[in-house]
Amino acid sequence: MTHEDTAAVGHGTSTDWQWARAEDWQPPSELDTGVPHTARMYDYYLGGKDNFEADRKAAQAAIAAYPALPLLARTNRQFLGRAVEFAAGRGIRQFVDIGTGIPAVGSTSEVARRVAPDARVVYVDNDPIVATHARALLAGRPVGRTSVIEADLRDPQSILGHPALAAAVDLSRPVALMLVAVLHFIRDEDGAQQIVRTLREALAPGSALILSHGSPDFASQESAAEGTRIYRSASAPLVLRPRAEVEPFFGDFDFVGPGLVQLPLWRPTPGHVRTADLPEGWQDVSAYAGVAIKP
Repeated sequence: MTHEDTAAVGHGTSTDWQWARAEDWQPPSELDTGVPHTARMYDYYLGGKDNFEADRKAAQAAIAAYPALPLLARTNRQFLGRAVEFAAGRGIRQFVDIGTGIPAVGSTSEVARRVAPDARVVYVDNDPIVATHARALLAGRPVGRTSVIEADLRDPQSILGHPALAAAVDLSRPVALMLVAVLHFIRDEDGAQQIVRTLREALAPGSALILSHGSPDFASQESAAEGTRIYRSASAPLVLRPRAEVEPFFGDFDFVGPGLVQLPLWRPTPGHVRTADLPEGWQDVSAYAGVAIKP
């Protein structure tokens, strides 16, 4: 079933994360910089500076195995922006972004407030480096508009029951739940489907699930296997899933058009990668993306 709606409109990309740059903070003392972290590797793919030697080495090895990774990261960031614009355009004013990663241009709060200045955003991540950046950002923002929770997606009840979430989000009203490029770091044996089901069930009707997920469907078997091997030494394993295993994460929610599609093909708009002029190698962007509405 498809829930039709008007496509989002493209906008510029000025950032509200500028106060949280690498030179403005010191790494938390408990941070183990010798273990590659998925969020910091993703930051490297995007051309960021908030990563360490171990992250860069692992990311470079992953790119050598799968050269489309930087393009995948960019198109994933653009999908996030288009999906947030869509949700805000529907009147959703509450966003819960789980696995947000290192703050960067095109963040959820930046895009949501461009459409709806009164939007409230809760960021959730298990990396202390993300919390450090977010707190730097929050120093100059209106109280209660943006919150950060240091929690693990593998424990959804710790997120749903967190006082910071309760203070910022009314779960009896529609919420945009964002699981963008995070579920492929959750193993089946950790209960990936049950985790998402728990989160879906907590949402009110009219809520949106915004999700993207790495897949082996578009890459060579060799690239997918090598990428999976490299992430075994990182902070979380890489679990690439075919379309048939990604779609169930949406449960009985109604997909908006065009449904669950290859990442660059979800409602491309001016200012983003478009199907008419996608760069060489886009067919290798090995990920799915979709947005669905709770009936």
